[in-house]
Order: sequence, then C-alpha cells, then structure tokens
Amino acid sequence: MPALDRQDEPAIAVPTATATAGRIRYLILAMLFVVTTINYADRSTLSIAGDSMQKDLHISSGELGVLFSAFSWSYLIAQIPGGWLLDRFGSKKVYGIAIFLWSVLTMLQGAIGFFAGAAVVLLFILRFAVGFAEAPSFPGNSRIVAAWFPTRERGFASALFNSAQYFATVAFAPLMGWLVTAMGWEHVFTVVGGVGVVLALVWTKVIYAPRSHPRISDGELDHIRGGGALVDLDAPTAEEDMSARSATSARRNLRHISTLLKNRTTLGVFVGQYFINTITWFFLTWFPVYLVQERDMSILEAGFVASLPALCGFVGGVLGGWLSDRLARGGTSLTAARKIPIVTGLLLSTTIIICNYVTASWLVVLIMSLAFFGKGMGALGWAVMSDVAPKQIAGLAGGLFNTFGAVAGIVTPLVIGYILDATGSFDLALAFVSACAAMAVVSYLVIVRDIERVELPEQGTPSRA
Repeated sequence: MPALDRQDEPAIAVPTATATAGRIRYLILAMLFVVTTINYADRSTLSIAGDSMQKDLHISSGELGVLFSAFSWSYLIAQIPGGWLLDRFGSKKVYGIAIFLWSVLTMLQGAIGFFAGAAVVLLFILRFAVGFAEAPSFPGNSRIVAAWFPTRERGFASALFNSAQYFATVAFAPLMGWLVTAMGWEHVFTVVGGVGVVLALVWTKVIYAPRSHPRISDGELDHIRGGGALVDLDAPTAEEDMSARSATSARRNLRHISTLLKNRTTLGVFVGQYFINTITWFFLTWFPVYLVQERDMSILEAGFVASLPALCGFVGGVLGGWLSDRLARGGTSLTAARKIPIVTGLLLSTTIIICNYVTASWLVVLIMSLAFFGKGMGALGWAVMSDVAPKQIAGLAGGLFNTFGAVAGIVTPLVIGYILDATGSFDLALAFVSACAAMAVVSYLVIVRDIERVELPEQGTPSRA
C-alpha cells in the first residue's frame, strides 16, 4: 500500500531524529486541540443548561430533543459546502472565520430568556446557525493534520484533536454546572462563547500552511514531506495557482462525491462514523439529563460526574492514536494498525447497556467511564480519513465523512427524546446506543477493507471498489 512505502524515513522510528526535525507541527496540533475543545464546549452548553432551561422556559423533553438536534440539521447541510470552502479558500481563513461566528452565536443564546414566548423558536434558530458555522471545523482539522503530519504520526495527531471532545467536558462541565447553579444558565452561553471569540484572534497568529510558516525549519519540512504529509494542501498563493481553485474546478470536484460513495473503504468509514457519532451525541446531549432525571443527581453533581467518563474518553482517545501509530511504526500494516484499536474500543462501548441492570450510582459512573474510554479509543475515523481521502478533495471528503456523523447528531437526540416521552425511562435509549456501537464494529470489520489513499479516476488510477 502506498501509505506504508516510507520505510526510508528514520525520523519516524528514531526519537532523536524526530526531535532534530523540529516541533512546529506540535504547536499547530496544540492549537487544533484547544479550538476543538472550545468547539465541543459550545455544543454541550445546552446539555448542561438544559434541565434548568426546561423548568424556566417550560420546555418538554420532546422539545428539548428537537433543540438538541437543531445543531446537527444545519451541521449536516453545511458539511459538503464547508469542505468545498476549505478546498477553495484554505483552512486558515475559512476555519478562523468559523470560530468567530460560532462563538458570537453561542453568546447570543444567553439572551433568549428575554423572549420567553418565543424562546424555543429563537433557540432553535441560533442552534441551527451554530451548526452552519461549525461545519468546517473537523474537515479543517483533518486537512491541517494531513498537511502537517507524516502518515505514521497521523493516528496520534488525529486522535488528539478528536479527543478534545472529551477534554471539553472535563474542562468545562464542572465550570458550566457551577455557572448554572451560582449565576444562572444564561452565563453558560456567554462565558463559553466569549472564550471562543478570543480564540479566533489567536488562531490568525498561530495557523499557517507548512511552507509558509515563519518558524518552520528545513529539517522539519523535509521530515513531514518525506513521511507523506500533504504539505502543499493550502500552499498555493500565486495568481495562477489560485486559478486552479476556480468554480469550474470546484464543480468537477463536487462530482467526485459519487466516487467516494461507491468506494467500499470510504463508504464503510462513513457508515462507521454514523454509528460512532451516536455515542458521541448521547454523551453531548442526554447524558447530563440522564444523570439528573434517571440517577437523581443535582445539576452541579451531574457537571462533575459527567467529567469522569469524559476524562476516560480522553485517555482512551490518546491511547488509541498512540497505539495505532506504534503498531504502524512496528511493521503492522496500516489497515490492521487502525482497525485494532477501533474494533477493541467500540466493543468496550457496547457495555453501556449494563447501566440498565445496576442501581448503585458509583457503578453506573464506572460503566459509563469504561464505555467512553472504549469510544475514545475507537474514534480513529479522522485518522483513517487523513489516510484515505484523495488529496485533491481532502476537505470535501472530510465534509462528506462528517455528513454521516451529523445525521447521527440529528437522529440520536430525537430518538432518545421520543423514547423518554413514550416510556419515561432511559433503558431503551441505552440499548439503542449500545447497538449502534456494535454496528460500528461491523462497519469496520465487514465493509472496510484495505486502508489506503483513494485515487481519483481522472488521475489514471481507478478507485478501489
């Protein structure tokens, strides 16, 4: 496989050589981690504030489920356009604008209490708008990692930014729980959104394409380029290069969606992401409500307790990425190196259903922690996308991948909301989440075959079907 033909790259295998090559790529990765942490803190604001908002604004569980899903409707719609914008104008510009917009929109959600009669409608509109603004985030992460990291460092890099979704809960759930209790649910939105506005300004000073970074050394550039990094992904600056990003080229690239959907590997990864994101969206939306309503915890307790499984998810995510890269560097095929932690982790996630059969709160937290550790370990989809996406349409491929994940963001809150309204219990909801984890395992074992970069048909190499 082409992704594994870099046997002459000693810097990957020898730590001292890597250190000599420079560390600017880790500064870029740190920025992606911080931005993604704030991204997920924005997404989870409603789940932390939800119980108090239900009481203050008289919102039913079904309506709350609709509000939870509002983000994902627009997030779904905007994935392919967001990926196209990234390919057309570059990650730094598009992603930076997105951070600023979603942060301002989050702050505005803190004011909906002044419009009590129309609060549900206004909140739906704002959550819908946040979904549009956040659409380029993960395709942007994937593009930047593909540009800055060699193939055999990419698993850890992708796992680290993806693990920020758990770290967001560790860092912000206790803070947001305290804000609800001490100051009111409105301040959850204003504080988290305000942090994002500041971060958007920092982004412009930190993020560059590899070739244009003012501090990158020749050694590091040679290291990442020789290891398979797509260093020219955002590099074109001359007028003739920009013309290659014309509307005609963009329309041609959009037609390659069918290539991605017909390719067995990419389709399997897309389907797997749908099922994996079911676990994510349960955690982001209904999990704090589950702790309050099913396990009789206070909002403040739920904020702290939710951080424990999140911490385990973060550890699992970092471990999964590290293990995948370690296997690849040790001579394991890239396919096996990616699939081993994915399948192992997702099998652990199925244990979430055991919570239906225990009563002790500490045991529930232990089981949830194990399930989210497994989900973190198995969430290597973005690393796989960096490995397989055609380099000409990396943003578009990431957008399509995230489209499948966004569908889960719509379906999961709605399904669980209606299950609660119909049964008054979370039992079927946890069974639903567990079944989706099992189906993700099936996707990677049955549908996905070799993990290698897909070539576009016009390049003379047919895609693997």
